[in-house]
Amino acid sequence: MASSSGNDDDLTIPRAAINKMIKETLPNVRVANDARELVVNCCTEFIHLISSEANEICNKSEKKTISPEHVINALESLGFGSYIAEVKDVLQECKTVALKRRKASSRLENLGIPEEELLRQQQELFAKARQQQAELAQQEWLQMQQAAQQAQLAAAAAASASAGQQAGSSQDEDEEDDM
Repeated sequence: MASSSGNDDDLTIPRAAINKMIKETLPNVRVANDARELVVNCCTEFIHLISSEANEICNKSEKKTISPEHVINALESLGFGSYIAEVKDVLQECKTVALKRRKASSRLENLGIPEEELLRQQQELFAKARQQQAELAQQEWLQMQQAAQQAQLAAAAAASASAGQQAGSSQDEDEEDDM
């Protein structure tokens, strides 16, 4: 086997995935660890074999992307023609699942609300947000005005008190002069 070179950089199928498949396929059978490792290596080698052949077929047809047809042709040329019917069924199933996933991801389709209604609701929300923002800005402006008025009153009171103290101290000085 070409991939069993002992190099840790070799790509393999995750062991957990293989273990799960073994348990689902053979629920009442115990499988030794070295047998599980052999299954992982065989699966990896099979994938390398099929993908390499599919790549060659793809290159011969002057394409840059391996398509499902290239994989099916690779299976046939490598002598795995008996798997082609099942592969085509799985391919169709995958396409169906992918189509359902694309449809499910479209939120507009899931809501069942016409696009015009969604746009109207969006505009309403924007208008409501602008109104709330304007009210908040108005409240902040009023608070700043009140704070400025209080600061002016405090400054005026301080000036008045300071003027009163100066007037009182000048009267005390006049009284001392009279004595």
